[in-house]
Amino acid sequence: MAGPLCRATGGLSLLRRLLRPGGKLGPRPGVRRASEGVHVNTEYRQFVPPPRFAVVIGEASSGLMWFWILWRFWHDPDEVLGHFPFPDPSLWTDEELGIPPDDE
Repeated sequence: MAGPLCRATGGLSLLRRLLRPGGKLGPRPGVRRASEGVHVNTEYRQFVPPPRFAVVIGEASSGLMWFWILWRFWHDPDEVLGHFPFPDPSLWTDEELGIPPDDE
């Protein structure tokens, strides 16, 4: 009666696995692991080309992005360059530039 109870609840199964020969907590015989039977083809240090639809979507979306950036820059450059005219540094005085007078 204790055997089926231990299997159903798992109460003493850990202790039983520790006490078996070798005393390791390895997998129990007859237990199927989720990774068994699954095989993934991997290629070590080999380039796997992406699917064609991913390349097309990536190229189209990046082309649309650059079109939008360049279109906005062409039609509204003040958003990037600023709203005011650039100052002419040749009109600034030495005092404004922080240059001490020559007689010092």
